[in-house]
Amino acid sequence: MPADRKIRVYYDGQCPLCRRERRRFERLSGKHGADIAWCDVTEHQRVLGEHGIDCETALRSLHVELKDGRIIEGIDAYRLLLKRIPWLAPGAYIIGLPGLKQALRRYYDHWVDKRLKRQGRLS
Repeated sequence: MPADRKIRVYYDGQCPLCRRERRRFERLSGKHGADIAWCDVTEHQRVLGEHGIDCETALRSLHVELKDGRIIEGIDAYRLLLKRIPWLAPGAYIIGLPGLKQALRRYYDHWVDKRLKRQGRLS
């Protein structure tokens, strides 16, 4: 895998679904996932803060840091991950379609807020 494809994925390691999805992605990606560093947001708050991302924002959305330091978040972060697995790349295209992308974002934001409130991690 070319060095310019190395990324860091910041995810909520306290979320059971997030951990399950990480394991699923690692299993499905095989060798295509070897250049991904999975980082729990609660353990990497300083690094995220250097990018202007506070802990609450990091908990509310998936963030991916590219090798050049740029941060991609939300549905675009999921799309980036899907594109790395050749047979899932069409899914990245589909979830990026106008209208669908916005609907998925609204659904995801609602689900995350509900989960974080239920866990007592969001006021």
